[in-house]
Amino acid sequence: MADCIFCKIVAGEIPSKKVFEDETLLAFEDINPQAPVHILIVPKKHLVDLFDGSEEPGLLGEIAARSAAIAKERGLAAYRFLTNTGREAGQAVFHLHFHLLAGRRMGWPPG
Repeated sequence: MADCIFCKIVAGEIPSKKVFEDETLLAFEDINPQAPVHILIVPKKHLVDLFDGSEEPGLLGEIAARSAAIAKERGLAAYRFLTNTGREAGQAVFHLHFHLLAGRRMGWPPG
């Protein structure tokens, strides 16, 4: 997608602080962190949201497993892992992405 910021990050057109990368996923530090640890995990394939992602359950499993691997690598005892689907739910970038947040006590609602 030509105007998608995450597609541009995946393509290397916009720099990022990479945490992990393989053929299907990219994980990188959020530029506006909401916690001491705030990593975004995105599929390299452009999917708009979790509705699109539901067509690829294997990919969703890879993303969840990668979040746990990153948390273990960083020595995190606890973390929040979430995604927003739709503008009303708080989705601001319409490329499926998951937030891995840690390093502070999390409350509810998320924030």
